[in-house]
This record gives sequence, C-alpha cells and structure tokens, in this order.
Amino acid sequence: MSSVLDRERTVAPPGYNRWLVPPAALAVHLSIGEVYAFSVFKGPLVTHFDSSLTAIGVVFSIAIVMLGLSAAFGGTWVERNGPRKAMVVSMACWVTGFLVSSLGVATNQLWLVYLGYGVIGGIGLGIGYISPVSTLIKWFPDRPGLATGLAIMGFGGGALVASPLTSRLLAAYADKPEDAIAPTMLTLAAIYVVLMSLGAWVVRVPAADWTPPGFSSASAVTAAARRPGLGHGAVADVTANQAIRTPQFWLLWTILFCNVTAGIGILEQASPMIQDFFSDVDATEAAGFVGLLSLCNMAGRFVWSTASDRVGRKPIYAVYLGVGALLYLLLALSGTSGVGLFVATACVIISFYGGGFATIPAYLKDLFGGVQVGAIHGRLLTAWSAAGIVGPLVVNRVADHQTAAGKSGSDLYALSFQIMVGILVIGFVANILVRALGAEKPAAEAVSETAA
Repeated sequence: MSSVLDRERTVAPPGYNRWLVPPAALAVHLSIGEVYAFSVFKGPLVTHFDSSLTAIGVVFSIAIVMLGLSAAFGGTWVERNGPRKAMVVSMACWVTGFLVSSLGVATNQLWLVYLGYGVIGGIGLGIGYISPVSTLIKWFPDRPGLATGLAIMGFGGGALVASPLTSRLLAAYADKPEDAIAPTMLTLAAIYVVLMSLGAWVVRVPAADWTPPGFSSASAVTAAARRPGLGHGAVADVTANQAIRTPQFWLLWTILFCNVTAGIGILEQASPMIQDFFSDVDATEAAGFVGLLSLCNMAGRFVWSTASDRVGRKPIYAVYLGVGALLYLLLALSGTSGVGLFVATACVIISFYGGGFATIPAYLKDLFGGVQVGAIHGRLLTAWSAAGIVGPLVVNRVADHQTAAGKSGSDLYALSFQIMVGILVIGFVANILVRALGAEKPAAEAVSETAA
C-alpha cells in the first residue's frame, strides 16, 4: 500500500490534463478549511465546559500553531515524498483530531479537545495545507498566482460549507447545541475521510521535463524579476536553508504575520462578535454571516492572487495591508451603525486576508525560485503559528476584560480593532522594504527538486 503513495507512483503520464490537479487540491483544502468555522463551535463549547471565550479560543490557537510548525518541519518531507502521501497523512491526522475531540466532549475533558482538534488536527492542517501548493506551482509555472489561488481558495472556502452544515447538525442532533457537539464532530470526520481520500487519489505530479505548451522558463524568470515593485534582481533557485538566512524571508514573514493576525481577529470570533454587535441577530443568522465571510475569504484567495500575476506581488500586498488598516479603523469608529456596513467592511478585510495567503507562495517563487518553494513556504507558515496565538489572544482577552468591566456590544472590540490597525501598518512598512535578491543572494547550494 505504501508504494501506491510514493511520489514515483504519482508522476503524470504523457497527455495528463493539469486541470485535474486543482480539484484534488480543493478536496483537501475544503476539508481542512473547516477550521475557519470553529467559531460556530465556540458558543456550545463554552456552555458545555462552563468555560470562558479565552479558554475555548485556545483550541483554535493550538491548531494554528501546530499548522505552522508541522508545515515548517514537514515542508522538505512533503517535497521529497510528494502530494499523495502528504494528503493521506493529513487526512489521518485531521480526522483523528475530530475523533479525539468528540471523546473529550463526551467525557467532559477539555484537554482532549486541545489534544485532538488542536495538536493532532493541527498537524493535519499543516501537512494538508502545503501538500498541493508546490505541485500546483510546478503544473502552472506560467501562472503561479492563479495556481496558488486555486489551491488555497479551498482552504478559505471550507467554512462556507462547514459553518452552515455544523450549525444544522448541532440543531438536528439535540435540542441544545452543547449536547450535539460530539455527534456533529463524528459526522464531519466521516465526510472529510471521503473528500480527502478522493483528492489524494486524483493528484499527480508533472514529469521532471514537463512544461506547458509555449512556456519558456527563461522568459518567466525575467518577468518575475521585473514584476512591478520588486526591483530588477536576478531570480535564482534558492534552497529553504538559504532562504531563511536572507532579510527578504523575514520581511515576508512579518508581512504574513501582520496580515494573518488581522484576519484571524475577525474570523476566529466572527459568530459571537456579530451577535454582540447586533443583539437582534440570532445564532443561525450569525452562522450565515460566517459563511458569507468564508465566501469572501475564498474569493479573495483566487481574485487577488490572480491579479498579482499582472500587477505584481508587492503592490497587491500594499493594498492588503494599507487598505486593510483603513477598513479596520472604519470598524472601530462606526461601531453598531449597521449590520450591513459591518459585514461589508469585514468581507473586504477577509478577502485581503485570503488573498495574502494565496499570493505568498508566488511572492516566494518570485524571490527564491521554484526548486524548494514548498519547503520555504512551509517555514514561512510559522508566521501563521505566531498569528494564531496573537490574533485570538488580542480579541478574546480584550473582549473578556471589557465584559468584566460591564461593557457590551461594539465596546467589546473597539480596542482590539485599533490594535489591528497598528499591526497592519507594521506589515505595510515591511512590504515597502522588500527587494529582489541581489548581491546579498546566498552562495549556491546543490539541490535537486526532491532534496530533503
């Protein structure tokens, strides 16, 4: 069975249609993208465990921390073993996480939810997230922004399906949502086994000498080096070990951290936040708004990353971070002026958040080349781990503190929104400082496409 999962068994035959690969990636990313619907579980979990928002928010934070760490440490393993084996490992961890969490709920042991959804499920998130990215960039060297947008779009759209589905399952299995958490998790686990297994079976890697018809790698390198805003340095294949020794890598790390922290600030708390802002909105309507935010997250990953192929990565990140800061300021000032304004503004912020995730692999390819872009991407995702701690911590701690002070509604979040403005400004400055590799480029290091 292990031989079926080996990279050599997934090399595409001549004439293979590369457009079959994006649906395989989507099957995996739609499944693990359920993590963005975790806010639907938060209220029932708080009630079930008689706990605080901060304590339950730790589950999400652990999952995101483990996502980044597993992606960082597993990046070269994924490059070496190929996407099929990585997708199967991801599926095993993600589904096991749900099973362990449901046991924790049934036995009233919160630490098992931390272990299951957080640690084990988080490992599945990281391996699954990076598993198709490098493969899609290799299949679409002519349109890397579009390729990564297609892959990562599914992760952003996971909550679009999971949020209303989870809400309905919670209502269907019991009269009280807190009594329906365990069977809901088991049902979701069964669904994800099927979807992720199908994705793993379909995915293929291109042959070493394959290129799209009419594609010239030399012209692509020149175009990447001269893309707007990046400068005119030469693009060369840089290994993951070399990349982390450059200032460009750490500037991109800072950019991703700031963009993700700001996005998580809304996504992780979306369902209870909307209900706190607007008392006439019930849980079902709030879940619908979470689904809408997920749709914008998903659309942003495709639309903005595809646009970056034309306008350049650096200018598009200036939009994500600069305009995002202004919109967060608008949320802080507008308060409860209207649910429509709140949701519309949040949707644009979330589209930037999604676009930032989808564009970063292409940004890395522009700077460091494509030979180990998957491994470099995995190491960069440690920024997501850090943001997974900071984002929920800021929003939940501020909300808990304001609640203890007797405040309610928009007053629970105004301060955290202002903090997010400052974080996005830091990312905006870091993006300005990014330049193409020039004289500071690391010394050449021999590396093959599947090197560890």
